[in-house]
Amino acid sequence: MPTAATSRIPRPCARTVLVTAVAALTAMTAAACSTSSSSGSKASGGTSAAGGSGPGKKIQVVAAENFWGSIAGQLGGDHAHVTSIIANPDTDPHDYEPKAADARSVAGAQYAIVNGIGYDAWADKLLAANPAHGRTELKVGDLVGVKEGGNPHRWYSPDDVRKVIGRIADDYKKADPADATYFDQRKTAFETKDLARYDSLISEIRSRYAGTPIGASESIVTPLAQGLGLKMLTPETFLDAMSEGTDPTAKDKSAIDDQIKNKQIKVYVYNSQNSTPDVQAQVKAAKEAGIPVATVTETLAPADATFQQWQTTQLQGIEEALAKATGR
Repeated sequence: MPTAATSRIPRPCARTVLVTAVAALTAMTAAACSTSSSSGSKASGGTSAAGGSGPGKKIQVVAAENFWGSIAGQLGGDHAHVTSIIANPDTDPHDYEPKAADARSVAGAQYAIVNGIGYDAWADKLLAANPAHGRTELKVGDLVGVKEGGNPHRWYSPDDVRKVIGRIADDYKKADPADATYFDQRKTAFETKDLARYDSLISEIRSRYAGTPIGASESIVTPLAQGLGLKMLTPETFLDAMSEGTDPTAKDKSAIDDQIKNKQIKVYVYNSQNSTPDVQAQVKAAKEAGIPVATVTETLAPADATFQQWQTTQLQGIEEALAKATGR
């Protein structure tokens, strides 16, 4: 399992500087944007993608986070150049402060991928501050039909990952029609070969452990639990509070403490990149109660892993924890 773990400061504290940061970036990249006349069309709205890349050229892609960037890079192959803004496992995507280099990447991109759902509001402002004529923008939340206020961690939903794969491949073909066959081949290979172990683990866990009650440190685990058919017992309000960097209520903390103490949950899954004192206490309590603990991270860990390597490692850890807990 990935071991990169840091305790993050509460997320809301850095958001107050976002408007200032984006304004500064706009000024620094004015020259780069001077030839752009309008913001790009929205891929999530079904409009046409950015202009073709042309022979021997690559589609310039920027992804707000590296989990989507990894997928975009593998689907694009030699015909796309992908830059991921969030690529450091120690960086919190929620309250990231964009840098001048990020603005330059956005200004020069033909295709932009952001998560949306309130997860990376800084990316929306960065796109608005650095318009590029004809740029296509894919907002994952719009694609999968999850509005702000819903669970933003869609890369942990197997079904939503498939939808994103399909949309990126389609947008690549619109951007570079001459290489449509190449992009179709990349998509087929990615789905049937590269994601084979990822898919098999999801199927194995769902068929063997469906309905098994689990606990978690935050809402990042919820879409994965749903995809695996596991029963999440941790109060949703607790999961949301931990994800958003706010204090959970005493009632919610008591509820999860009781679930651990009374072994109502079989496995506890926590995000090691958001290991607060409350989470550390729950991990300790779970281990003392003999409840297996599995780890996930918010972004790729290690940073140079592919999406499927990262997810497969985590799924294996969850499967091992479930096997230990249930004896099967």
